Amino acid sequence: MKLLSWNIQWGRGMDGRVDLARILRTIHQLGDFDVICLQEVAVNFPGLPGSHGENQVAELSIGLPGYTPIYGAATDVPDGHGGRSQFGNAIFSRLPVGQVWRHLLPWPAEPDVPSMQRVLVEAVVTTANGPLRVMTTHLEYYSAIQRQAQIDAIRRLHAEAFAMVLRPPRPKEQGGSFEVFPRPAQVLLCGDMNFPATAHEHSLILAPFDDGIPDFLDAWFVLHPSQPHAPTVGIHPVDFVKQPECFDFVFVTEGLAGRLVAHGIDAETEASDHQPVCVELR
Repeated sequence: MKLLSWNIQWGRGMDGRVDLARILRTIHQLGDFDVICLQEVAVNFPGLPGSHGENQVAELSIGLPGYTPIYGAATDVPDGHGGRSQFGNAIFSRLPVGQVWRHLLPWPAEPDVPSMQRVLVEAVVTTANGPLRVMTTHLEYYSAIQRQAQIDAIRRLHAEAFAMVLRPPRPKEQGGSFEVFPRPAQVLLCGDMNFPATAHEHSLILAPFDDGIPDFLDAWFVLHPSQPHAPTVGIHPVDFVKQPECFDFVFVTEGLAGRLVAHGIDAETEASDHQPVCVELR
């Protein structure tokens, strides 16, 4: 299975232009992916710099035929003209998709700190080696307090999912809204975490669980244990980091670590202010 994770900044490149065709060309040039996780995908949001209010989920879906689109809006607000403006994360999967969840993450009030609602999108996909959960998110940039609350929530959701793994199906529930669909223990978590690899938040995600819950591992360090993380922001000049840093991660649970065969970062593209991250599981 090949997976791409990328904060596309609503298609806005380093030249200030919103160009989803460029995003799609870059994705296709990078590889033939089974699952594509994108952050900062907008629908009818003309207030974003360079945007004309595109339905980016629809445009990306046209450019990714054969993929099932799964969109999770974190921000959902009136557009002032009777419609809605949405901003969030998307998963595109050409693997069979089982149950899907859209988890709004905590948003603690900090009146003096700019922030926005954040979301975790989760989907079960079936690979050649069986089902796994794919989760993608985009944590708060301006507040460590909010990032920690969001990480705590992601870990709690992972623990809850593991408890559901052990829940047997019940015949009376089949075919209705109470039916329990497979929810595998193993998970791949990816996205723009908005902290560097040396930050305390990194260790919070990797902290051990109790009760047999699979721990998260950093996919980069599984394959490159003695090398610093390759940067994913600041390779091309941006105003939110002082030096190149890794903000975009892929975490896998222990049962997937042995299947990791590749972890790469495309440092060339200027189609967004973040660089795409790719992993491959055998």
